Amino acid sequence: QFFTRLTTLLEKTQQAGHGSIYLTQKRLTFDTASAPSPPTGKVADDPLWDTHPPNPLPIIVRATDGNSQSKDRKKKDKVKLSTIVQPDDLETFFARYAEVCKTGMQSLKKRDRSKRKKDKSKKKKTTTGPETTK
Repeated sequence: QFFTRLTTLLEKTQQAGHGSIYLTQKRLTFDTASAPSPPTGKVADDPLWDTHPPNPLPIIVRATDGNSQSKDRKKKDKVKLSTIVQPDDLETFFARYAEVCKTGMQSLKKRDRSKRKKDKSKKKKTTTGPETTK
């Protein structure tokens, strides 16, 4: 279901001709209150002790279209997709995820940065004028 909704989100953005899609992924952390016990591997000289947990942790993958209901934009619902991937399913998930992203991003065009470059060159010309020394 996540992949079909992501595909439709990518297609909708392509058809519109503009827009952004934000893809994020991070390690899923649990509530410390519901955790059975703190990890025993906590060592004073290892500042990254929590990066090697005893059991592999699942990850959460999110996708959103970046539309919000702010005053200056049209009233559109923000599309939010998320899924939790268990460590055993990571290989198959990322293979399919990469395929969906590649097909969705084929028609992307490069951003036009010519205006930005013009502004920078104008700024340089005004700041590099003749200097006066005392």
